[in-house]
Amino acid sequence: MSFSTDTPAFTLHRGTRPLLVSMPHVGTHLPASVSQRLTAEARTVPDTDWHLERLYSFARELGASVLVATHSRYVVDLNRPPDNANLYPGQDTTGLCPVDTFDKTPLYVDGNGPDDAEIAARRDAIWRPYHQALAAELARLKAEHGTIALWDAHSIRSVLPRFFEGRLPDFNLGTANGESCDASLAHQLLEQAGAVAGHTAVLNGRFKGGYITRQYGKPQDGVHAVQLELSQVAYMSETYPFAYDEARAAALQPALRGMLATVLEFVETR
Repeated sequence: MSFSTDTPAFTLHRGTRPLLVSMPHVGTHLPASVSQRLTAEARTVPDTDWHLERLYSFARELGASVLVATHSRYVVDLNRPPDNANLYPGQDTTGLCPVDTFDKTPLYVDGNGPDDAEIAARRDAIWRPYHQALAAELARLKAEHGTIALWDAHSIRSVLPRFFEGRLPDFNLGTANGESCDASLAHQLLEQAGAVAGHTAVLNGRFKGGYITRQYGKPQDGVHAVQLELSQVAYMSETYPFAYDEARAAALQPALRGMLATVLEFVETR
């Protein structure tokens, strides 16, 4: 199948302070050439990182840049390497252009998934522009501020046997096992997350950071990258239609805002 899309790969708000918030899995758009081949379940894009733009609405107020994906991760996963290498060897993952849901049900009717040519076309149309924008915005911020931070914002259902046992902690901080971010900053963030009443937190647990964190986090060069994978039960309903929970979200937002403020204080004093 050929692939085309008329929708830009991202939206970008350019901020004034040394922080970029990336949201690679919030997109829900499915071009017609893809959606017409998907199952009814897949067209509801259940594995989206729902409502993060709303949950992090304060980021712009803090002066951060915000990069938001538009297309569903079912079209192309922006947090995977362009060569589709497995970032978690020995563990089950979904690929650059997934063919099944997190529950391992097929995305495509009659196995009509993308061939190599279509995968390449999706990568060129969506993955590359997103990463070009991400790299360019980091370069702009670094030229202006010297030391900067990248916050890769994610969320996922709290129970997913395919990827982890039991229930996931609420705050899953990832720094590529310490390689993408200064250790003192990472542990300060873990302390903040762990202090949120009624919530749990872990650093470099099941989710250590995907391609974005690993590719762009270079603390030795003044770029500190952190991935936060939130458990969706902390701020929304995990069943269709995946409604935003105002009360839970409002309880969570001060903690998230405080964590981003900590990141900004760290990089602005370097």
